[in-house]
Amino acid sequence: MEHGADTTMNNARFQVLDGWRGISILLVLAAHFLPLGPKPWHLNVGAGLLGMAFFFTLSGFLVTHFLLHNDRVGAFLIRRLFRILPLAWLYMGLVFLLHPVAHDAMTAHFLFYANYPPKPLIPVTDHLWSLCVEMHFYLGIALLVALLKRRGLLLIPVLCVAFTLLRVEYGMHYSVITHFRVDEVLAGASLALIYNDKLGSGLRTLLQRAFFPAVLLLLLASCHPDSGVMSYLRPYLAAATVGSTLFNPHTRHAEFLGNRVLRYIATISYALYVLHFFLADTWLGSGERWEKYAKRPLLIAALFISAHISTFYYEQKWIALGKRFSERNRTGAIYECK
Repeated sequence: MEHGADTTMNNARFQVLDGWRGISILLVLAAHFLPLGPKPWHLNVGAGLLGMAFFFTLSGFLVTHFLLHNDRVGAFLIRRLFRILPLAWLYMGLVFLLHPVAHDAMTAHFLFYANYPPKPLIPVTDHLWSLCVEMHFYLGIALLVALLKRRGLLLIPVLCVAFTLLRVEYGMHYSVITHFRVDEVLAGASLALIYNDKLGSGLRTLLQRAFFPAVLLLLLASCHPDSGVMSYLRPYLAAATVGSTLFNPHTRHAEFLGNRVLRYIATISYALYVLHFFLADTWLGSGERWEKYAKRPLLIAALFISAHISTFYYEQKWIALGKRFSERNRTGAIYECK
């Protein structure tokens, strides 16, 4: 993450967000690569849900904070597209060379609606459903700001609750379909409104006084696939967990989130996420149970090396290009969201 000149943001607070981003990708990788306890406990599913809840919370927060400080929708979309598309489209192109799919399926991937029925995602692209959710959120919030300017962002908490109620109506505890998952992003967006004093001081005070271990335990419970109605609270508990550290950056657990290792992992987290299924589809991920897990250190090392190269020698060039385009209409100080 990059820091701009926005004086409302200090380094300690945003190192906390970097830490959560690092934890989120580690949880997702663990869910996909490691056996997390006996299968009947469903810990792999729970770890994946927890990692994605943090990921979506951070995305919603950072995007909304950006738009609260700079409502130039064009600049926002340029930065987001130059951040997401180069690696995602390159990945898809490589995958489809090795695993050809029908034209309709390819179109659904490249235009980011492959998470909707008939859901043409294949095993090597199955994780890209989250990018579909992200892109839908970007377009939706951009439209909201384009129509209503910054005051349109005040509708986010209402929309968040509405999408959660939709999940309740259909009994969707978790899903890859955008309208059954976007409340996790919108909860993070609501956290940005609280942080920027757009929803009054009560919620801010509540998060400042929140008992972190209790909130975290409730979040963990809500991420278990058998948590029932608790799953509907997952977006709000994830936002509360992140918020309690954001508003209390000098606690011991918040300071841990600012360590260099997590910050580095956060920096390469997008590449880690996009690339990990591709490497798992190679010899590094092949074999029966014990052979497969014996290769895991090699797979993880190859993934981190690939993600480092992608981040610093490929993606950053596109990010810089996107900044140059967006800064032609830049006004005010902003915080770059990744």
